[in-house]
Formats: sequence, C-alpha cells, structure tokens
Amino acid sequence: MFYSHSIDDALDTSVGAKGLSRASLDRAMAELRPALDKIRHWHDSNELPLLKLPARRDDLATLKPHAERFARFEHVVVMGMGGSSLSGKTLVALKDQGFGPLKGRPKLWFMDNVDPATYAELLSRLPMERTGFIPISKSGGTPETLVQLLAVLDSLEAKVGKAAVGQHVIAITEATDNPLSRLAKRIGATVLEHDPRIGGRYSALSLVGMLPAMIAGLDCAAVREGAASVLDPVLAANDVTGIAPAIGAALSVGLAREKDINITVLMPYVDRLNTLAFWYRQIWAESLGKDGNGTTPAVALGTVDQHSQVQLYLGGPADKLFTFLIQDTAGHGQVLQPGPDKALDYLAGRTMGDLLQAEADATAATTIKAGRPTRIIRVAEVDERTMGALMMHFILETIFAAHLWKIDAFDQPAVEDAKVLTRQYLSGRIPSTGRKP
Repeated sequence: MFYSHSIDDALDTSVGAKGLSRASLDRAMAELRPALDKIRHWHDSNELPLLKLPARRDDLATLKPHAERFARFEHVVVMGMGGSSLSGKTLVALKDQGFGPLKGRPKLWFMDNVDPATYAELLSRLPMERTGFIPISKSGGTPETLVQLLAVLDSLEAKVGKAAVGQHVIAITEATDNPLSRLAKRIGATVLEHDPRIGGRYSALSLVGMLPAMIAGLDCAAVREGAASVLDPVLAANDVTGIAPAIGAALSVGLAREKDINITVLMPYVDRLNTLAFWYRQIWAESLGKDGNGTTPAVALGTVDQHSQVQLYLGGPADKLFTFLIQDTAGHGQVLQPGPDKALDYLAGRTMGDLLQAEADATAATTIKAGRPTRIIRVAEVDERTMGALMMHFILETIFAAHLWKIDAFDQPAVEDAKVLTRQYLSGRIPSTGRKP
C-alpha cells in the first residue's frame, strides 16, 4: 500500500458523543458485502471500464506519440469542465507546483471556466504558434468547452495559417457525430476516443487524465500501478474487512445517518495534493448528492487554513468529519540555524519539513481533543504511485457510499437540468433575467 488509513479517532471511543460506535460501523460494513460482488461483476463484464484501466498499458502506448508531439509545444491549454479538467490538473500538479514545468516540457494551463476576461488575458499572453490545445468533452456537446475552442480558432489561424490549425489541436470526445468531433474534423485536428461508459469525474485514469500527465512528464504506468494496489485487493476480497475505501464509506455514511455529520473536510498538508482535494470534492458531491442523500465536501489546506478555517472547525458546529492527508516530511528541507535569539531555540537543528509535520499532527490532535471525528491518511512519498492509489481509494469510497445510500454513483440529473436550461437561455427561448424561471 502507498498510504495508511486510520479511522480510530472518528469513533466514539476516541472523540466521544460525535464519534461513530464500533457497532454502527460494523452494521454499515455488513451492508457493503454485496457491493464487492457488484464491483467484481462490473470489472469482469467491463460494464465499468474504469475498473479495467489500472491493469492496462496498451492505451498508454497509443497515447505516447500524441503526447510526444504536444510536448514539443511551449504551452498546452486543456479545455474542459469538471473532471475533464481536474483529472489532468491533479496529476500535473505533481510536476508543476505553480512555478513552471519540468525542463523541456510545456506549461499546461487548465481552463475550466468561461469568464471572458480571464480567457482573453490568457490568449493575449500565449504565443499561438507555440501553443497546443486539448478540448475535452465526453458528449462532445459541453457548451463551455466548445466556446473555449471556438474563441481561440481565429487567433490561432491568424498566427499559423488555416492549413496548420489542426496540428495545434487534439480533441477528446465520444466516437459519435457530435459538435466537438465535427468541429475538430473540420479544422483537421486529431480526435481521440473518450469511452462513453467513463464519466468525466471518473476519468482521471483514462486518456483524459493520462494525456496531460504524459505531456507533463509523469510516469502514467506508475499512476495506474498505484491505482491497482487499491483496486486489486477489492476484486480479490470475499469480505470488506480491512478494505480501506469500504471503511471510509461506512464511516462517512454512518456518521451522517446517526450523528448528523453532514460535512466532510479533506485537508492535505501537502501543496502537491491540494488539487486532489478539489478533485475529490467534485467526485463526492456530484456522485452522491441525490434524493436528499450525501454529505457536503469541503476543502482546506494545511498549514494555510490553520489560520482561518480551523477556528470554525474547532469553535463552530460539530457537524464535520475531518480527513487529514499527511506526508512524512520530518527532516525534509534545510537544517535551520536561527542564531543567538533564545526565542528561536526550538527551531535549532530543525527543518521546514519538521514544522509542517508537527503542525499537521498538532491540528489533527486538536480536532480529536475537541471531540470532532477525525481520520488520518498518511503517505511516505508524493509521487505517481501514491497519487494513483489515493485517486482509486476515493473512487471506490464514493462507489461504496453510493451503495449504502442506494443511489446511482454515475449519473448527475441536477447538473443535466442546468445544462438544458443554459441552452434555452442562450437560444432566447427563455429570457435570462437572473431570476428563477
């Protein structure tokens, strides 16, 4: 395993009245036993292709020439909404922490909104002739992605010429006659097939996440190896005992059912895992928020939010489950020599990594002392294997939680309703007044 998972401090034996009892946890775990058979069936029948991805390597070989071609650009802009953007963005954060890409690799920009001012500013700064674009839409009809691509084509053509525009674009969409596919083919762009049975928020291990990751220089086989380390024991298990994603789901749902814990906070103490928290927020919210079910995912970052949100966490309503994601950073960084000031003696011989880990452990201990249900996920390294393992953990935890709530983890009816209404506003069939129609 590339991480450890402890829920001991989310139980009533540790945190008191707001903790879940062992009996309640065991009842929820017993409810999950049929989910193992369901997951195995989905895997063996290929009804859920994302479960086949950890073992695959053939598709990575197919992606490689496309990644190598786009790696020669100076910039690459990924256009996508939700998981179509967050998947790649989460993985690329392992190599680019905001200060630029690996040497010899392009800077990747993930444009996941359609604020015209932001987009215009980006385009004004990019050297079009040295920039590639990757629009991603499973259905091929996502209006934001189409608008982003359409907005760039004139500027791109003006710089590289009409005949060369397609060389700067790789579209990812279903193999159907859809708007993105038609547009990409019209400009002579490459179109890569998005499996229609893999939803956007579950697509991190597919070409949606793998292509940007490969362009950025990640070892994508290692990402999948990490994912397999979590999935394989689930596929082989006859019982959910000891299965970390099942335990996490049973904890979350049990606390919501019995203790009114309706907010789940994911707080990494690792900058490179900050985007993972936002990726988790989407998959948890969009998959489980149905028919009055679900818990609200919230994102915090240590140590930043020790100076803001932690006040609410400790002094506000006791309605939250805390998940601290902590790396073993002891000894990382330069050894400090603070000089003659006695007030700084506690830092002498220490490193920045010592401080980060001490703050993470101290914050977790404080939430436990305050009687807040707390689980701790620890990692030794932050690399491709660890990221793949964490992603698969939260994918499976979401699927297990959906089983407990008896809902479909893979649809998003409320999101679809908003998409339909957006098109009606744009077509003029409903006046967009800003008021509820």
